[in-house]
Amino acid sequence: MRMVNVELGKLACNGLAGHFGDIKAGARKALLHYVYKLKAGRKPVAAPRFLDTPSDPAAKFDLTLDRASEAVLAEEAVRQHTTVSRLATHAVMIYLAELEFLGVVPRQRETTNGENGG
Repeated sequence: MRMVNVELGKLACNGLAGHFGDIKAGARKALLHYVYKLKAGRKPVAAPRFLDTPSDPAAKFDLTLDRASEAVLAEEAVRQHTTVSRLATHAVMIYLAELEFLGVVPRQRETTNGENGG
Protein backbone atom coordinates (compact mmCIF):
# COMPACT_ATOMS: atom_id res chain seq x y z
CA MET A 1 0.00 0.00 0.00
CA ARG A 2 1.23 3.45 -0.90
CA MET A 3 0.24 6.95 0.18
CA VAL A 4 -0.82 9.73 -2.16
CA ASN A 5 -0.81 13.28 -0.82
CA VAL A 6 -3.96 15.16 -1.77
CA GLU A 7 -4.42 18.92 -1.42
CA LEU A 8 -7.79 20.37 -2.32
CA GLY A 9 -9.18 23.84 -2.57
CA LYS A 10 -12.58 24.93 -1.30
CA LEU A 11 -14.39 24.20 -4.59
CA ALA A 12 -13.18 20.58 -4.71
CA CYS A 13 -13.96 20.05 -1.02
CA ASN A 14 -17.48 21.42 -1.39
CA GLY A 15 -18.07 19.28 -4.48
CA LEU A 16 -16.88 16.08 -2.82
CA ALA A 17 -18.76 16.79 0.40
CA GLY A 18 -21.93 17.47 -1.58
CA HIS A 19 -21.69 14.27 -3.62
CA PHE A 20 -20.24 11.85 -1.09
CA GLY A 21 -20.60 13.41 2.34
CA ASP A 22 -16.96 12.52 3.01
CA ILE A 23 -14.14 14.38 1.28
CA LYS A 24 -11.58 11.57 1.62
CA ALA A 25 -13.99 8.91 0.34
CA GLY A 26 -14.90 11.12 -2.61
CA ALA A 27 -11.24 11.80 -3.39
CA ARG A 28 -10.51 8.07 -3.30
CA LYS A 29 -13.36 7.40 -5.77
CA ALA A 30 -12.06 10.15 -8.04
CA LEU A 31 -8.52 8.77 -8.04
CA LEU A 32 -9.62 5.20 -8.63
CA HIS A 33 -11.87 6.36 -11.47
CA TYR A 34 -8.94 8.25 -13.00
CA VAL A 35 -6.75 5.15 -12.70
CA TYR A 36 -9.47 3.02 -14.28
CA LYS A 37 -9.66 5.38 -17.26
CA LEU A 38 -5.89 5.26 -17.68
CA LYS A 39 -5.83 1.45 -17.51
CA ALA A 40 -8.65 1.31 -20.08
CA GLY A 41 -6.58 3.39 -22.47
CA ARG A 42 -8.73 6.50 -22.18
CA LYS A 43 -6.32 9.41 -21.87
CA PRO A 44 -7.92 12.06 -19.64
CA VAL A 45 -7.56 15.79 -20.06
CA ALA A 46 -4.05 16.82 -19.06
CA ALA A 47 -3.53 18.74 -15.85
CA PRO A 48 -3.30 22.46 -16.57
CA ARG A 49 0.25 23.73 -16.19
CA PHE A 50 -0.79 27.18 -15.05
CA LEU A 51 -2.40 25.91 -11.85
CA ASP A 52 -0.15 25.54 -8.88
CA THR A 53 -0.74 23.66 -5.65
CA PRO A 54 -3.04 25.76 -3.44
CA SER A 55 -0.93 27.84 -1.05
CA ASP A 56 -3.57 27.40 1.64
CA PRO A 57 -5.54 24.23 0.80
CA ALA A 58 -8.95 23.76 2.38
CA ALA A 59 -8.06 20.09 2.94
CA LYS A 60 -4.76 18.24 2.96
CA PHE A 61 -4.52 14.50 3.61
CA ASP A 62 -2.86 11.28 2.53
CA LEU A 63 -4.82 8.51 0.84
CA THR A 64 -3.68 4.91 0.86
CA LEU A 65 -3.92 3.25 -2.53
CA ASP A 66 -2.85 -0.15 -3.77
CA ARG A 67 0.59 -0.36 -5.39
CA ALA A 68 -0.78 -0.82 -8.90
CA SER A 69 -2.98 2.29 -8.70
CA GLU A 70 -0.20 4.38 -7.21
CA ALA A 71 2.15 3.19 -9.96
CA VAL A 72 -0.34 4.17 -12.67
CA LEU A 73 -0.70 7.64 -11.12
CA ALA A 74 3.07 8.00 -10.80
CA GLU A 75 3.57 7.05 -14.48
CA GLU A 76 0.89 9.51 -15.56
CA ALA A 77 2.41 12.27 -13.43
CA VAL A 78 5.77 11.73 -15.13
CA ARG A 79 4.08 11.72 -18.55
CA GLN A 80 2.36 15.01 -17.74
CA HIS A 81 5.46 16.56 -16.14
CA THR A 82 3.76 17.11 -12.80
CA THR A 83 3.66 15.60 -9.32
CA VAL A 84 1.37 12.82 -8.14
CA SER A 85 -0.14 15.27 -5.64
CA ARG A 86 -1.02 17.79 -8.35
CA LEU A 87 -2.34 15.00 -10.55
CA ALA A 88 -4.53 13.83 -7.65
CA THR A 89 -5.99 17.31 -7.29
CA HIS A 90 -6.61 17.42 -11.03
CA ALA A 91 -8.24 13.96 -10.96
CA VAL A 92 -10.71 15.17 -8.33
CA MET A 93 -11.66 18.21 -10.42
CA ILE A 94 -12.08 16.08 -13.56
CA TYR A 95 -14.28 13.62 -11.64
CA LEU A 96 -16.48 16.43 -10.31
CA ALA A 97 -16.78 17.89 -13.81
CA GLU A 98 -17.81 14.49 -15.18
CA LEU A 99 -20.45 14.09 -12.47
CA GLU A 100 -21.82 17.52 -13.36
CA PHE A 101 -21.80 16.69 -17.09
CA LEU A 102 -23.69 13.44 -16.42
CA GLY A 103 -26.28 15.30 -14.34
CA VAL A 104 -25.50 13.46 -11.11
CA VAL A 105 -27.28 15.40 -8.38
CA PRO A 106 -25.23 15.89 -5.21
CA ARG A 107 -26.65 14.12 -2.15
CA GLN A 108 -26.81 17.43 -0.36
CA ARG A 109 -29.16 18.85 -3.02
CA GLU A 110 -31.28 15.66 -3.04
CA THR A 111 -31.75 15.94 0.73
CA THR A 112 -32.56 19.63 0.55
CA ASN A 113 -35.09 19.15 -2.27
CA GLY A 114 -36.67 16.21 -0.46
CA GLU A 115 -37.06 18.18 2.76
CA ASN A 116 -38.63 21.12 0.92
CA GLY A 117 -40.93 18.92 -1.10
CA GLY A 118 -39.17 19.98 -4.29
